[in-house]
Amino acid sequence: MADRSPLLAAEAVTRRFGTLVANDAVDLTVMPGEIHALLGENGAGKSTLVKMLYGLLAPDAGRILWQGRAVSLPTPRAARALGIGMVFQHFSLFDALSVAENVALALDEAAPLPQVAERLREVSRAYGLPLEPGREVWRLSVGERQRIEIVRCLMQNPQLLILDEPTSVLTPQETEGLFETLRTLRDEGRAVLYISHKLDEVRRLCEAATILRQGRVVERCDPRQQTAASLARMMVGSQIADVRRARAESAAGPVRLRLDSLDLPSEDPQGTSLKGVSLELAAGEILGIAGVAGNGQDELFAALSGEAPAPRAAAIVLEGTPIGHDGINARRRRAAAFVPEERLGHAAAPRMALSENALVAGHAANGFLRRGFVQRDRMLAWVDAVTSAFDVRKGPRDPEARALSGGNLQKFVVGREILRKPRLLVVSQPTWGVDAGAASLIRQALIDLAADGASVLVISQDLDELFEIADRIAVIFHGRLSPARPAEGLTREAVGLLMGGEGFGPVADTPPVMERVA
Repeated sequence: MADRSPLLAAEAVTRRFGTLVANDAVDLTVMPGEIHALLGENGAGKSTLVKMLYGLLAPDAGRILWQGRAVSLPTPRAARALGIGMVFQHFSLFDALSVAENVALALDEAAPLPQVAERLREVSRAYGLPLEPGREVWRLSVGERQRIEIVRCLMQNPQLLILDEPTSVLTPQETEGLFETLRTLRDEGRAVLYISHKLDEVRRLCEAATILRQGRVVERCDPRQQTAASLARMMVGSQIADVRRARAESAAGPVRLRLDSLDLPSEDPQGTSLKGVSLELAAGEILGIAGVAGNGQDELFAALSGEAPAPRAAAIVLEGTPIGHDGINARRRRAAAFVPEERLGHAAAPRMALSENALVAGHAANGFLRRGFVQRDRMLAWVDAVTSAFDVRKGPRDPEARALSGGNLQKFVVGREILRKPRLLVVSQPTWGVDAGAASLIRQALIDLAADGASVLVISQDLDELFEIADRIAVIFHGRLSPARPAEGLTREAVGLLMGGEGFGPVADTPPVMERVA
């Protein structure tokens, strides 16, 4: 009979950062052969807890037990030595190196590269995560890159695997493959601690869940016996408002934005060039662009925002005017607004106050400058308006951007653009990494903006999001864009196949792969 004593237990674990209590006497029990969800809204304390379990942080109080024995985890290496592995949301790979070279660099014990490559082949085959050891990482899809992270973790034979938002960059088909791998690990008696904001996935995959709110455990449950709505309610402590779509297709107005065979070479030698991208976006419409990360989304956003001017002015036409050569300020003056994917660094300067960030982003169109002087009162009033309308939770009235949690900074960045009432909004990954409540608020704001007559283009890897808010959906693959089709009548499986390249034909400019490891 299998041992049913806990594999890992956290008892009254507490961690403070100054006056902030990130984890307040948290108890967590993970059993062998269990896929256990760790849930909570942004800022609930999930990341702090798993960092302590993986040796990146030390608890201020409480203790961690491994197989019934209290342990100290001063470093990630100490955690791995016990049998704890972790795959982070953001990859830590060197693009110019091969798969095997990246894996070898992460191993605690050095080994000859051919030996690493052979072991990598064995593990990847055993768990249904196919990889070519000699292939350079820059040639790989995001799904393949995630396989590297998981396989190199599995090569160290963990008994507990911690996964942070593992499906955020995967197609539906890749997600199903990952689930099969995790079930295999479970059947071997290993445990998985699974962090995700995708609650329907949690219900399908996990048999236990611990829910945090404001640093404390508020619920333990079997997610299979819950609905996504009830899980979200436990996370935030109140009912999550349903996203309301009141628009009809007939409400769409004239074409506002047109791309005509846009070709744009990527400035990044390892980026993706745009090839013949054409689309039309009407007033009052939300157009969703799906795709696995790295297929030209960044380049498309740069072309639309004016950060990367098009070779032809007429390749991008806004309200009848060619703007392909216009910069971002000129486009903002034409009532266009832009929300990039990277909120801290691209959408907001970390060490600048929110009002200063509003000035940098909106000085061309928001009236923050008058006769050469900065209107600070107007900027602060703008921060207050965004804070109120989008429930941005912060301490001081005007903190630095880096002081906000990721979800609250995302609400601020999206809100400052929507409150301008633009006629065109281009937003990339609008709810990436935010909790259910914040995601609902942002999606409803996009729908309401379109209902007021704006044109909204949403680039997202979250198919649930696109099906919830978009009128039409297109897929970007290797810099090419599929025809947009009405969301009603489309299936996730059909979009997932397009995301994987079906129907696009061969990728002509992909160089042959050279096997670098014998």
